[in-house]
Amino acid sequence: MKPNTTSQSQKKTPIKNFLKKVDSLQVIKWLITGFFILFLIIPLISVFIISFTNEPVNIFGSFVDPNILSDNIGRIANASLDQFRELFTGGTNYFAALNNSLLLAVSVSIIVILMCLPIAYGFARTSMPFKGLFAALCTMPVVVPTFISAAGFIIMFGRTGWTSTIFNSIFGTEGGLFDVYSMTAIVLVQVFFFFPLALWPMVAAFKIADIQLEEASRNMGARSWSTMLFVTVPLALPGMISSALLIFAVSFSDFGTPIILAPEGLNLIVVEAYREISGFFNWGGAAILTVVMVGVAAIFFWLQRLVTKKMDYGTLSGKPRATKLNNNKAVKITLSVYTSIVVLVPTLAILSVFLQSLATTWGADLLPNGLTFDHYQTIFTRSTDNIVNSIVLAGGALLICVIVGTFISYFVVRQKSSKLDFLATIPLVVPGIALGIAFIQTFNTAPLQLTGTAFILIVAYAIRRLPYMIRSTTGSMMAIRSDIEEASVNLGASKLMSLVTIVGPLMLPGIAAGSILVFVTVIRETSITILMAPTQWSPMSLEVFQNLMRGDMYNASAMAVVIIVLVLVLQTIGNRISNNSLY
Repeated sequence: MKPNTTSQSQKKTPIKNFLKKVDSLQVIKWLITGFFILFLIIPLISVFIISFTNEPVNIFGSFVDPNILSDNIGRIANASLDQFRELFTGGTNYFAALNNSLLLAVSVSIIVILMCLPIAYGFARTSMPFKGLFAALCTMPVVVPTFISAAGFIIMFGRTGWTSTIFNSIFGTEGGLFDVYSMTAIVLVQVFFFFPLALWPMVAAFKIADIQLEEASRNMGARSWSTMLFVTVPLALPGMISSALLIFAVSFSDFGTPIILAPEGLNLIVVEAYREISGFFNWGGAAILTVVMVGVAAIFFWLQRLVTKKMDYGTLSGKPRATKLNNNKAVKITLSVYTSIVVLVPTLAILSVFLQSLATTWGADLLPNGLTFDHYQTIFTRSTDNIVNSIVLAGGALLICVIVGTFISYFVVRQKSSKLDFLATIPLVVPGIALGIAFIQTFNTAPLQLTGTAFILIVAYAIRRLPYMIRSTTGSMMAIRSDIEEASVNLGASKLMSLVTIVGPLMLPGIAAGSILVFVTVIRETSITILMAPTQWSPMSLEVFQNLMRGDMYNASAMAVVIIVLVLVLQTIGNRISNNSLY
């Protein structure tokens, strides 16, 4: 028996030696890189190829079936620039859609920056009253899914909306303030519900700009308005430009607002891409629109990074000085009134959705004819599955984000893994509708036929939200000294064990804050959900969208209120955990 045991031991020795040499963290790094290649890089490459071939290309099938490989080679050999030539010479509706989307995004960016400028100055440089209340009201619009905000505008400004009723009764007109199904309405919804994304970076820019330059300007005899115009605003200019580029990208890729409010004949690139894939199965058209969307988003994110990198607008001394707040009564009252008007519009839109959810009927009157909880009773009995689906899908995406995001933060901070950092940043420049089209095309056929499953929907959610988790966990990781885990390794623990048992618990605050952010944004996700969610896994956001499309405003509003309350509660918890306060 003894010789046999020795022989078996000798046979196992090479395998054991190999396993001993394998670095478990390195294996995890390879797995994460493979995850991004499989679920991000290959789908984007696949769509890029289709934009030239005008026919579907099954990249995964090429690895297992020689016939598919031969077909793909033939399609690639026949690739041409014809579709791009038609796009930029106006041969299709796509050119008009691109122009309209660019016009929309530029208009919204300019209006938002001009609108936010006085409010940001009020928060950062004055003792404006009710700052806490205004801050809460300014934050609320951004947590509302965009198609719900569009619904709020329909309730307010539609032909039978209550503001239209007031306006018509005062001026003796018909039709109201403006056509709610128009480009004007889309611009207004995006302006009033996206402005918080620009406001807080602008407040931060005003706060860290060097106050000494303004004091020097006043000491040299400049008036307040002159100092404001020629010193204060230029100091905040980099923050304003960066915010404008962010608003441009968000407006350009927004799907929820135009899908509800865009009238027939108004082509926008996200809506056009959705119709091409869901209505006509036009892979070539959807692919070229996807490439254009990713290209435009990438250019503007690159510009944003360039602006923030090249323009230094910090203090001369290296640390901000205490700022003497402007106590001028006229300035404070003017800014308070102006801020009230700005926050009033989205607040009334949200309240209108809430009132609609309680209304028995609500026609062309100022208030509903009666109040009832029947719509809530309906959604909690008939749509319980949608609520459960939302929680399960968001939970699945959260699990992936926590595991992958935590390891990526570790690799980026400890090992300076710039390639992995770059891979994890790519989803920021991919609009949701573009990622959805790429996933449907890539995973629609064997050997990886995953389209229509909850798994691929969860992965799509996770890929989109991973940058949020990584930003949150990287901050926590940077605050942890490396000698803590080195001590653990010196005591005999493996690097992986040290990461899981020592570093992981220390990162919990960042993981918790990032988790809530991921969960909240997945719950309110629109574009990927509408494009990819299978019937049996329909979440709350898809149920609201379908009810809006059917004209069932009451049940849609009730479900929307449930989403808003859930998001607000989670957002509040997240803010408390991250201690995020700008005022």
